[in-house]
Amino acid sequence: MVFNIKDSQKRTVKTDFPREVKKEQHVKIPMSDGSYLAATIWLPEDAQTNPVPAILEYIPYRKNDFTAIRDSVRHPYFAGHGYASIRVDIRGSGDSDGILNDEYLKQEQDDALEVLDWITAQSWSTGSIGMIGKSWGGFNSLQVAARQHPSLKAIITLCSTDDRYADDVHYRGGNVLASDMLWWASTMFVYNARPQDPNVVGESWRENWLDRLENTPPFVEEWMRHQRRDDYWKHGSVCENYDDIQIPVFAVSGWQDGYTDAVLRLLKNLPNESKGLIGPWAHEYPEVATPEPAIGFLQECLRWWDQWLKGEDTGIMEEPKMISWIQNSEKPAVSYKERPGKWVADDAWPSENVAPKKLWISDGKLKEKYEIVENSYIIPSVQEHGFYTGVFCPFGQPGDLPSDQRLENGKSVVFTSEPFQETTDLLGHPVFHAELSSDKENALMAVRLCDKAPMGESTLISWGMLNLNHKRSHEYPEKLEPGKKFKVSVKLNALGQEIPEGHRLEVAIAPTYWPQAWPSPEPVQLTLHESNETYLSLPVREFTEEKEFTSYFEKPETATVMDREIIREEERTREVIHNPIDRVWKLEDFSDEGMRRLPENGLEYGSKNKNTFTIKEGEPLSATVRCEWELCVGREDWQTKLEAFCEMTSDETRFYLTNKMIAHEGSKQVFSKTWKEEIDRDFV
Repeated sequence: MVFNIKDSQKRTVKTDFPREVKKEQHVKIPMSDGSYLAATIWLPEDAQTNPVPAILEYIPYRKNDFTAIRDSVRHPYFAGHGYASIRVDIRGSGDSDGILNDEYLKQEQDDALEVLDWITAQSWSTGSIGMIGKSWGGFNSLQVAARQHPSLKAIITLCSTDDRYADDVHYRGGNVLASDMLWWASTMFVYNARPQDPNVVGESWRENWLDRLENTPPFVEEWMRHQRRDDYWKHGSVCENYDDIQIPVFAVSGWQDGYTDAVLRLLKNLPNESKGLIGPWAHEYPEVATPEPAIGFLQECLRWWDQWLKGEDTGIMEEPKMISWIQNSEKPAVSYKERPGKWVADDAWPSENVAPKKLWISDGKLKEKYEIVENSYIIPSVQEHGFYTGVFCPFGQPGDLPSDQRLENGKSVVFTSEPFQETTDLLGHPVFHAELSSDKENALMAVRLCDKAPMGESTLISWGMLNLNHKRSHEYPEKLEPGKKFKVSVKLNALGQEIPEGHRLEVAIAPTYWPQAWPSPEPVQLTLHESNETYLSLPVREFTEEKEFTSYFEKPETATVMDREIIREEERTREVIHNPIDRVWKLEDFSDEGMRRLPENGLEYGSKNKNTFTIKEGEPLSATVRCEWELCVGREDWQTKLEAFCEMTSDETRFYLTNKMIAHEGSKQVFSKTWKEEIDRDFV
């Protein structure tokens, strides 16, 4: 995970604001159980005599080092425009007390409510509060909003989800998301093991560090104990009762982000004051995101906060409910600096401007009309299908995106449309409906949707997958009856995409998708049956010129980026390795996030991460994920290093998890522990 802020010629860095700003560091916010949470607060200097509303960002990523650069971009900006901007490390992270036992626990929400109480009681506070956050902070902004604290008036949630089971890094379509399940767990495993700062907490840092090392669990164990949608995942999933959220929500994401779909669901189900924005971006704030165009997102945030926290009419309620970027067609590339396209606007979601268009599987092709032929197509398991489909949630790093899908199409069964007779815009979810049968009791189906250029280049524009044992319910999976026909619908990821005249669409189907989906216990052969029930539904957006969003976002602005010294440069490699003699395929993804020193506090920090995904042709039980970390935090003669080694394998009935942590203080090893766990497979 990268929190580096790229310098950009297209971004205006501001140092002059309407109000002078002061920064209060190492603020201790007391909890009712005697613990403290650590905070940094940016305030207008005159806030004591001229109180201000507050904006809270509440995450576990360490405000004093790991997110210090990122925090410096926007928190002073908000403060300079008349807000108290508050950055809090949640319990068990950074210099806050305690242990972080899992994601999104009730304790995390309860603490947030106490933080809101504390903010409300401050002499510089008007008692009107907003929350903002990306990813984890976007999740808990929604979750805390559902707790209905009277001082919380509005939130901005970016790159987040309302559904912790169906739409996060653990499970997708009822499948174990092999690409991210262990990787994200290993990330939090090593992140949680970082020590507090001795210059802040004093000599207690070592005792606390050893406590965290010993007692913070590998999250993957609990996540794998819940392989279906049960109460564990329902907790914190605000989709369980959208009515709990009674304040305006500004939901933001990008087409390269892993969490775009939630924006559409939130707009459909939340109060009318809520709004949505989807750009071309990866998992990042839109004022610094790639690919371009970045936008003046902080100015948009101010308009939102001024409307709901200061009671000023900023005009946002007269603007469209949903603003999205329709991307032009591009040839496949593993990175894009820019995605040309256009902004469009819709007054509601679902939009009256979007209507479904059906393309049937007929006579081996995608056709606008179903011709009664009733062919059937055998879809075999090719275990190495999926290596060239990119990462689940790009952060804008080189190599994150899918390669030319011609590298994958030979490992699946592909149905291709005729060339489009006119340029067509798609906005929303494609859905693939199918009549199927399986030769095994346990099976999955992956569906890729590609834009095929006239010269043959194939660009992945959307994908989805479904654990077929979950075809009726993620909560109550059931065995398949081999050979028996059944119907399923696979909702693909939302997209905003132009399909030019002369281009074709490809639908590629497979019962494997490594390393996105953990493989079925045995090789599976699916049979796809042509019928009136086997078709692709496309969300076609009609162009109506008078309804297009013609205004432009302002140029990106940020506050001055915190000074930092580069000790070690970043590096990223991503390689697919095929050993044809042993029939083994391997993906090695290495990211060195570099090493930095912050002159403000002298802290040095950096990390290296290598993730390896391995599988053998024809052998689903050979699937192995291994995640390795090295992470350093220190200053001068105080240096700490963490090493983590995490592995996940399976047989026909169980998953096997190994997590090992080694900690060093200076050159001395001070901790080593290995966690091992076996967990039964539950219809996956």
